[in-house]
Amino acid sequence: MKKKSVKKEKYAQKLKETINVLLRSSFSDPRLQFVSVTKVELNADMGYAKVYWDTFDSTKYEEVKEAMSSISSRVRSMLAKTLNVRHVPVIAFYFDSRYESEKSITELLKSSETIDNIS
Repeated sequence: MKKKSVKKEKYAQKLKETINVLLRSSFSDPRLQFVSVTKVELNADMGYAKVYWDTFDSTKYEEVKEAMSSISSRVRSMLAKTLNVRHVPVIAFYFDSRYESEKSITELLKSSETIDNIS
């Protein structure tokens, strides 16, 4: 079983918080207005970070995805200026579909309850 590194977990949490603040304060792109970072996963040497994001307006997913992919290098340079660390990981943004999946499962459960009540 893999042992979790406390240092790595704290650094991932710090990255998540800092990127959320940067998205709110440092970018004027309206497509990024309702984006939130949900999770950050670091590889073993903390050189690469998978940053998972979600948006409150799921109808604009494609536009937001394009905006997120275009800001990764700027976010990394802003993190280098903001955080007091020697190396900032290479950042890759990924859509976190967990909430969309939960929503569809909830709708399925509600529809099955309705069918059960009818029977």
